[in-house]
Order: sequence, then C-alpha cells, then structure tokens
Amino acid sequence: MAKVDYEIPELQEYVEVPELESGTMAHSAPYVAKPEFQEPLGYVGEVQDDWKEKTLDAMGDMLGKYRGLQVFMDSCVKCGSCTDKCHYYLGTKDPLNMPVARQDLMRRVYRRYFTFAGKFFGKLGMPEFVGAKELEREDLDEWFSYYHQCSQCRRCSVFCPYGIDTAEITMAAREILARVGIGQKYSNEIIGKVYKIGNNLGLPGPALEDTLEGLEEDVEDETGVKVLYPLDKKGADILLVTPSADFFAEPHVDGLIGYGKVFHEAGVSWTLSTTASEAANFGMFIGSYENMRKISLRIREAALELGVKRIVFGECGHAWRVAYSFLNTLAGPFDFLDPEYPVPQHILEFTWNEIQKGTLNLDPSRNDDMTLTFHDSCNVARATRMGDEPGGQFTIPRNVIKSVCNNYVDMDPDTIYEKTFCCGGGGGLLTDDLMEIRIKGGMPRMTALNNVIEESGVTHMAAICAICKSQFTKILPYYGMEMDQIVSVHQLVSNALILTGQVDEDDEDTDEEAA
Repeated sequence: MAKVDYEIPELQEYVEVPELESGTMAHSAPYVAKPEFQEPLGYVGEVQDDWKEKTLDAMGDMLGKYRGLQVFMDSCVKCGSCTDKCHYYLGTKDPLNMPVARQDLMRRVYRRYFTFAGKFFGKLGMPEFVGAKELEREDLDEWFSYYHQCSQCRRCSVFCPYGIDTAEITMAAREILARVGIGQKYSNEIIGKVYKIGNNLGLPGPALEDTLEGLEEDVEDETGVKVLYPLDKKGADILLVTPSADFFAEPHVDGLIGYGKVFHEAGVSWTLSTTASEAANFGMFIGSYENMRKISLRIREAALELGVKRIVFGECGHAWRVAYSFLNTLAGPFDFLDPEYPVPQHILEFTWNEIQKGTLNLDPSRNDDMTLTFHDSCNVARATRMGDEPGGQFTIPRNVIKSVCNNYVDMDPDTIYEKTFCCGGGGGLLTDDLMEIRIKGGMPRMTALNNVIEESGVTHMAAICAICKSQFTKILPYYGMEMDQIVSVHQLVSNALILTGQVDEDDEDTDEEAA
C-alpha cells in the first residue's frame, strides 16, 4: 500500500453528512489526453484559440440531439434531495461534489447562452441575476476536475423528485471537453487500444490464446476434467463477451474459470472472440454515443463472423449497462440470433437458469471458509435488469451466491439494491492519478462492509463488476482490510461446482493411501 499525503477518512458506525469544506478537491484532475489519443476518437488534439465558440457549439449540438439534457438543465429547483447522496461528497466534504452543485457548473453556462433570461440579463451585464455566468477558460478546467469526480453511478437520481440524471450531465460535460481538446488520458487511450487491438489492455490474439490454454491446463490439473476455453470457434452456440481483466487479473480470472465450468456442465458450445475480446465500453464514460456505437459494432461483427446463436456478457457492470440499454440500438438489429434467447444475456441469468434446472452439481460447503456479502454494482443496479421479473438484477446474483455458499449476509438496506453506494472507481476514474478521490469516494461502501464484518463475521464481499473488483482490491488496504476480501461471483460458483468425472486432490490422496 503506497503512502499518501492526504487524509484517509476514518470509518464510523454510520456515514455522517459532513461539514462543508470548500475547495478540498479543487486540485484533483486526471491527466489530459495527448493529441495522439484524441484524434482517433474524432476529437481535436489540443485546445484551440476558438475554444469558446467550440465549447458553445458542442453544448448546443448536444442540447439539440439529447432532449433529456435540456430537461435536466431546466428542471432543477435546488430542493437539496441529492446533496448528501453522493459518495464523493460524503468522502471529500467538498460542496462542489454535491450533485446539484456539480450540475450547476454547466447549468450556469447553459442559462447564460441558451435561455432567454440569460441572454437578456447577460447583455445587461447581470447574468448572475438569473443564476447564469459568462463562459471563461477557467470554467473548463473546473469542469475537467469536478466532472471527473463523478462516477456516473446515478445514486443521486434515485432520490431526485424530478428524475434528473446527473450521469447524463457528466457524460455531456466530458463529451464537450473532449471536443474542444481536453479529453481524459485514461479513458481515451483505452478506447484507442480497443480500436487498434480489440481490448482495453492491448492484449493481442496470441496472448489471449496462450492465456486460455493455460486456464485449460490449470482446470485439468485441479479437477482431472478437460474443460475447454475456446477462442474464435466458428459455429459455437454462445459468444461470451467478457472484460479483458478476466484474462489475467485476480479475482477476475477466477470468474472466467467459473464461466467455462458452467458452460461445460450445461453441455453448450461457446467461444470467446479476438474481435470482441472486450466487454467494457468506455465510450459511455466520455459521453460519446458515436464511440459507444463503434465499440459495440465489434460485438455484432464477431457474432456474424462466428455464426453464434446467442450473446452472453460476463461480470462487468458498465459493460452490462451498455449492453442492456444500448446494444440493440447501437449495433442492432440482432435478428440473425436465436429469438428464443434475450439479446444480450447476462452470465448470471444463464447460470441461475442452469441451477434451477438442476444441471449443476453444487456443494456449497466448498465455500464454508467464507461468510459472504454482495456489492450491488451501480451500473447493474440502477440502469439494467436481469431475468423476466422487475428487480432481477438484485435477486438473481443473490440467488446464485446463496446456491453456492452456506453463509451469506446483506449489508445495511440503505446501502444496497437501488440505493447501493458506488465502489468509488467507476465512470472512468479507475486510474492512479485519481487515487485520492477513489479512496475517499469508497468510504461509504467501506463503512457498510466494515459494519457487517464486525457485526456478522463477514469475511469476503462478492461483486459482478470488473471495475468494482479492481477498485476494491486497491482501496481495501487503506481501510485496514485485505485485498483478497473481494471475490467474483463465478469464482464462488467455480469453487462449489463439482464437474462430471471430477477427481479432487483429497480423493487422489485417498486412492494412493489405499494402493
């Protein structure tokens, strides 16, 4: 754990609404993307002399294309319902991290240039009379700072009586900034890797193939069963699209092992694809539907190329949000797939269906070394569904966990389901240059986790989002917990699943002793 020169919030029994401390996070900002990362995404490389005209043109364009954005700009009445709902405000005490205040950074400029009152009083030199302000160069720097202190988690929207979607405002602000040459290095560089190589991590096809072959050997050594992890297999029934972290990182790769075991026992043919070797879609983080569409089209291309019948997504929160909410619109129609299955389908829907059918031989006692709780990832909880019933995105993951584990405890009801706290690293903030905001933003979730650790003996927290797993792995030690306390749901499934013909090490030892 690296030393830090800022204060780590202390965990209390309850998360208190903090006293305001203006400017505590004004210094926080991600690295700016270099021109070589901007241009492949269709943006100017650097800020130009006509930045003001470009900014207002971009804002006008987005207001015209996304009518909801104008509604959100016009409808806020400053009621205060959202003020204490943001994990970043609770963790940093900075008033500009109140959702309403963060929205107002752009709303004031909107009122000056896009409303009658703002134009009228602006000409009189009194824009502040109607809550408006002139656009200045410093405003863009402030936007770049504070709109990268929002993870687009939409918790504030749950409590907003007018349904204002702060995530859409953040997305719009980032798109405007990128258009004028102030893009975020982390997100924009990753999107460039997807276009060039096919996934966020820049893993070429041969590296993926070697990794999958290694997984096959590991599973066979452990179980005595040959479980295949195929790549680019034409004619397979299922195309699995999973986050690239599943190919190598802990605990993500344990989840990938679990997917393969479930498919094996279900008797279905499946494949991964080098064309679509990345489920994540960072186009959403930068607010660019055009880049979201280009990334999504890779999945369509892979499905057509391989001739699959259905598409299943692995454990990744924002990937599932984009898939569930936008995939058919951005890359459809998928009328060439089997109409008996939803497009797309989540791996948990598949696994839960197999559990209900009795396909899987599960021994929950194999996870008895753990007492589990579950983190509802914000993009899954507040922007998607699973299964055929409302709330399936909450019940299906828990049903699967309870089927493979004997010991399960939920966190405080005010911190789960649609009220869940974000991990603190979502929305394109999972980069080391933003560690301070990530650590402080994670405080509310760490508080709820710490409470069930102390009260109920919870030892591990499961999650179904690659970003959540990566974020928690990094920040848990700062709060006195262990990195390996975060696990994949399909890691638990993998532990409990006894494959047909499986030979465990204990069985081998017994056979050797008998011989």
